Amino acid sequence: MTATIIDGKAVAEAIRNEVKAEVTQLRAKGLTPGLATVIVGARPDSVSYVTSKRKTCEELGIRSIGVEFPENVSQDELLARVRRLCSDPQVHGILVQLPLPKHINEEVILNAVNIDKDVDGFHPVNVGKLGMKGREPLFAPCTPSGVIELLDRVGAKISVSRAVVLGRSNIVGLPVALLLLGRDATVTICHSKTQNLAEVCRQADILVAAIGRPRFVTADMVKPGAFVIDVGVNSLPVLNPDGSPVISEKTGKPRTKLVGDVDFDAVKEIATAITPVPGGVGPMTIAMLMKNTLRGAKHAFGLL
Repeated sequence: MTATIIDGKAVAEAIRNEVKAEVTQLRAKGLTPGLATVIVGARPDSVSYVTSKRKTCEELGIRSIGVEFPENVSQDELLARVRRLCSDPQVHGILVQLPLPKHINEEVILNAVNIDKDVDGFHPVNVGKLGMKGREPLFAPCTPSGVIELLDRVGAKISVSRAVVLGRSNIVGLPVALLLLGRDATVTICHSKTQNLAEVCRQADILVAAIGRPRFVTADMVKPGAFVIDVGVNSLPVLNPDGSPVISEKTGKPRTKLVGDVDFDAVKEIATAITPVPGGVGPMTIAMLMKNTLRGAKHAFGLL
């Protein structure tokens, strides 16, 4: 039986519509949620991410406060601006786009964001609360919380399930494991030093792959009927039948395609449900950022 393909684009669109409806109600009362996006330099990928976030804010009726700095901004100047945003009552969420230039200590900057405006969910206090019983943070990191949202909406029973997370990064692996644990799953975190990895993976009712290795998870590593969430985004060359690279007529360079950490075509024949790459977890990140911004605003307005 072929797995249900989890449509992250459709789920993300549903979340954005839900957020927009609540924002419209708040604005009718004179209350407008606000998100500040801070970018340093002009890395094309960072500019693209921030532009998408600002555009989504406008579409949903969220006030967008854009802050740009040149590559050579001093750490003190950046830190001072973040602190001013923390004290601005019109700002309910602050996102500092990473990576920052090497001369700036990312930890110092991220730690300066007020935990009540940490919509990225990366402040050590918010992350720490994820791992403590009875200490739910105001915000959870966007991509990990998007993973949980997808599991919920596809009908996965997280409680009492055996969950395996491949990867222990601060961005995805660790927080998604903590979120699953908080929902009463029995969680195993796997990494490069894990022994008998395939055997461990085969025990998972829920398998989350976030290691950045293309098509690493093969069919023999997946329990029949498992829910498989692929967070990986990897670029591979597009090949001709003879194995040579396909050359783009526009650029003259080899064409590439995005693939996940899971061998999608093989695993979809075994799993109950699976996310594709692209179109699975990816669209959820900005949607959950908007949901976190709304939550921050409701917290500030005394509506939580």
